Amino acid sequence: MKHCFIMLDYPALAAVSAVVREGSFERAADALGITPSAVSQRVRGLEERLGTVLVVRAQPCEPTETGRALCAHFDQVRLLEADLAPHLTPQLRKGEAPLTLKVAVNSDSLTTWFPDAAALFVESSGTLLDLIVDDEAHTADRLRSGEVAAVITSDPEPIQGCSTIELGALRYRACASPDFFARHFAGGVDSRSLAAAPTLRYDRRDAVQARWAAEFHAVKLSAPTHWVPSTQGFLDFTARGIGWGMHPEPLALPHIASGRLKELPPGEALEVSLYWTVTRLQAGALRALTDAVRKASGAVLQKPRHQRSASL
Repeated sequence: MKHCFIMLDYPALAAVSAVVREGSFERAADALGITPSAVSQRVRGLEERLGTVLVVRAQPCEPTETGRALCAHFDQVRLLEADLAPHLTPQLRKGEAPLTLKVAVNSDSLTTWFPDAAALFVESSGTLLDLIVDDEAHTADRLRSGEVAAVITSDPEPIQGCSTIELGALRYRACASPDFFARHFAGGVDSRSLAAAPTLRYDRRDAVQARWAAEFHAVKLSAPTHWVPSTQGFLDFTARGIGWGMHPEPLALPHIASGRLKELPPGEALEVSLYWTVTRLQAGALRALTDAVRKASGAVLQKPRHQRSASL
């Protein structure tokens, strides 16, 4: 069988990547320092050469399946090229854009321990981060599609070409304001009170409240719901007595200690195991970020229950 190898036009591929990343030809032109017509010519020329559409012209522009694959390839090439930088002369490195690493992370990690990992990584590497926030149960899909190079995920399933490292468990506490608790749970936390008391959810894919109710109270949660797509907003809404919700333990404990929040029943902490899944590309930036993630998560996340049980 004969294989046909196509030499890619990397300036054109950079244009495709910029259009997809920025969402429009105009913003891609600003990012690349060229005119929108030049961006359009490069994208159209590569599409004609490959015989397929790479970018869907919409608001915002979206990649086709082939376009997404080529953007992922371009990002990987950029990661590998970054390791060559110390060996290049200043003339060859002149005008080179800073390396940016794309990572998908869940909101609660982003608000608790991940900033420490980012600080360690940026300080040691000088690399920029492009973070995509998504539910921890769905971030792995971003890696499977090639959109990002690494993810924080609750999905332990292996992904082809990637390594998965178990980081630990992020604990969540069910909390309400003291006034809300007095209004809705004075008679106890049971199926009746949980069905009537308004709850908070981050978005339609947020199942943490439902998991807690099922695991600790054998209740299928169907309470009135406020939708609050912000970890800090979640905390503020709870403290103002708008609803009850599940909060990451590192954020909740100081407020519980001060009396600003009250646990529904104390001691019923729900654990969400988190994993670091990263492409096996042998790039220095990925190794540095992995080291930073392991160090920062180890200082905050708990050892999962199955590990604690095995050590007894």
